[in-house]
Amino acid sequence: VTVPPHIPEDKIRADLLSIYGIEIGGGLGPLQGQVWRIGLMGYASNPTNVLFCLGALEEALARQNAQITKGVAVSAALKALA
Repeated sequence: VTVPPHIPEDKIRADLLSIYGIEIGGGLGPLQGQVWRIGLMGYASNPTNVLFCLGALEEALARQNAQITKGVAVSAALKALA
């Protein structure tokens, strides 16, 4: 996932972990600070966890005043899961 411009990617990761118990990875090497690595595999890749992760990421981004439209990611995921 590409980090939006002017958003402190490490702050988002810290918020996700401390508030929601979600740990995501930051970019490595030349992608450090530019992307997040989100791994939902196996048992964790159920609809509940996917929607929770997307909603938490939206909330964390909104708290940092990211230029996003809240609800879009969760709505798109619900549509894809239907």
